[in-house]
Amino acid sequence: MDPRFAYDQYREFSELARQKKVIFFYVGYFSQNIITAMAEAVRLRLEQSGAAGPIRRRLFSSFVEMAQNIIHYSADALTPKEQSHDEMRHGSVCIGVDDGGHYFLLCANPISVDLADTLRERLETLRVMTLDEIKAHYRESLRAETPEDSKGAGLGFLTMARDASEPLEFEFRNTEDAGMTMFFLKTTI
Repeated sequence: MDPRFAYDQYREFSELARQKKVIFFYVGYFSQNIITAMAEAVRLRLEQSGAAGPIRRRLFSSFVEMAQNIIHYSADALTPKEQSHDEMRHGSVCIGVDDGGHYFLLCANPISVDLADTLRERLETLRVMTLDEIKAHYRESLRAETPEDSKGAGLGFLTMARDASEPLEFEFRNTEDAGMTMFFLKTTI
């Protein structure tokens, strides 16, 4: 193999990431330990980027929620589906800056087709809520029981919607596996 091949591919990828103003990107398996390490890298990178304190906090919070959602709901797992601790599940997360100078976070992971309708309903509801309604629903959710179908406190999307400067964007794409769909989520801060 020609060693320039790997260099050329890396250079091409790096140039594209630079053009798209990507400041953090990870694709692979997520675990609590990996999230902890990535969170430290993200925190330091955001400090270096010059983002204001409140922006860094909102970015960091949304990053953690996206990573947790991958661990809890990705259909591509190295650990058994019924295992609820030390999970390792596949996905990706990206943080960058758009042409308008706003930060964005993107994540993607496969989910079961059955989960897609539930997520779509929750996200569509959030898209039409005002910030005050999102905050009120967030406070209510803190006091409420954890939803039956939630592996967390049910606050992840609410947290991201509360911290976002625009409505959350999402998409579901069919995969070759009939039981799975790819879930894409974007938040702008």
